[in-house]
Amino acid sequence: MVETGLPAVIVALNQFVTVTIEKSADFGSIVSKQYQENSLYWLRQGDEMVFDNRDNPFHYILSAIHLTEKYVLEAGKHLSLYHLHINSELDSADGKKYGLGSSAAVTVATIKALLAYYQLPLTKDKLYKLAAIAHLDVQGNGSLGDIAASVYGGWIAYQAFDRDWLQAMRREASLAELLDLDWPQLRIELLTPPENLQLMIGWTGSPASTSQLVDKITIAKAKKRAAYQNFLQQSTACLQTMITGFKQKNLAVIQKQIKRNRFLLQQLSDFSHVSIETPLLKKMCNLAEDFGGAAKSSGAGGGDCGIAILDANQPNHKLVANWQKHGIEQLALSVHNVTW
Repeated sequence: MVETGLPAVIVALNQFVTVTIEKSADFGSIVSKQYQENSLYWLRQGDEMVFDNRDNPFHYILSAIHLTEKYVLEAGKHLSLYHLHINSELDSADGKKYGLGSSAAVTVATIKALLAYYQLPLTKDKLYKLAAIAHLDVQGNGSLGDIAASVYGGWIAYQAFDRDWLQAMRREASLAELLDLDWPQLRIELLTPPENLQLMIGWTGSPASTSQLVDKITIAKAKKRAAYQNFLQQSTACLQTMITGFKQKNLAVIQKQIKRNRFLLQQLSDFSHVSIETPLLKKMCNLAEDFGGAAKSSGAGGGDCGIAILDANQPNHKLVANWQKHGIEQLALSVHNVTW
């Protein structure tokens, strides 16, 4: 969980969502290769999208479409019907959910595809802002760091913006004006890791809900204000030192701060009574530390994946074997650097 104005380090991975659009004459559709039985069909009444079926799994896509089309109208373009096709690599072929931020990726991909379709150029900064608004309209909470990873790629020093300010400004400014503004507290800086840094990702097989975990922490921080403020102060110092480690290309500093971050999250879990590190995530992290690495739960925690940072000069096959022995799957993922 990332609080407004406090730092985080985020990494984008080489798994993708692809969205394509083709013009249609009679009706529009939204079709996902993964969810073909839930394809969504729609018509146009004026500038409004009208859906044939109310119950659909495409909330983030629909939010992205709604917001982007508002931006398209502000730019003086006419809206049309189209077929929008989605293909995601973020889950396994047999339907396993890896917790890789698929909602953020599909939001960004949908907006990029629509803007290309309507021939409207957009910078990365504006794409992030548009996707962040669309994502917030559905989820209502979260740091939006996964949006930044989908837009910018690579390793990122990230700091969340002031959501209260955004909510107020949406009533005062047009969408185009809002995208042009500097958002208070927002910071997105690309980082270059040390050459000997190796990222490994372990999947525990248990799903996690970011929204629900953030809600529980929000309740806990209201009851334990002093403990939570101390956690934030300690976490800020930890992440600032870690970012310095990236800038100095110092793997040892990065690993030390990842271990520190894990310890602080354990303290947060203790006083909030929220399970951040499941037993299998704990085993995954401990095995990586026994191997000489540093590890922690990824994202909001509570399940799904953990990350391990190791020295690339050391062979990792024994760690992979130990993970497998305990039911932890190494995901064949690497860092993705955006080039557009």
